[in-house]
Amino acid sequence: MDMNLNDQIAGGDIIIDDLEGAETPAAAAPAKSARLPQMMRRIPVTLTLEVGSARISLQELMDIGPSSVLPLDALAGEPLVIKVNGAAIGRAEVVVAGEQYGLKVIDLDGLNLDLIAP
Repeated sequence: MDMNLNDQIAGGDIIIDDLEGAETPAAAAPAKSARLPQMMRRIPVTLTLEVGSARISLQELMDIGPSSVLPLDALAGEPLVIKVNGAAIGRAEVVVAGEQYGLKVIDLDGLNLDLIAP
């Protein structure tokens, strides 16, 4: 599959990509961003991709070492959560884009600017 990189988040750590010719919810995102006032388009936000979480005790935290393995609440192979400023906005899967990791957006169902504004 040929990947076409559409956008790269500042810092180069996260790449939003789309498969050539494929219709995805990410393809609809430019229409939403076109409604943003020009002055708001450059406001930085933190985009994270959450693999999962684990609730542990402080003692378990203190016992973590280089060979420790902690089970997470997510199953292997299920989509990861996309968060903007800590608010979940959709799901994605990890892809490799050249020498960097990237994300392939599966769906965007929580893109609410009121929740993610700093």
